Amino acid sequence: MSTPHPSVSGILRYFEYSHLPPLLRGVSSRFHALAWALVEEEFLEGPELTVALRKLLESKDAAVRAALDKTPEEG
Repeated sequence: MSTPHPSVSGILRYFEYSHLPPLLRGVSSRFHALAWALVEEEFLEGPELTVALRKLLESKDAAVRAALDKTPEEG
């Protein structure tokens, strides 16, 4: 794979998850894997890839917030 376009690299940094607590790390890591899988696809490039990653990031953020709302008893 070639070096990602700067707009793609800029979004990918928001998929990092190693700094998160275990519960949130588990949720976020799945989105990280999917984001990188999209970037590594040979036929996906251009503005629509950036849009796809941005929407995936929105979804990841919502999933992390949903996990934050979980009480310890539910975990």
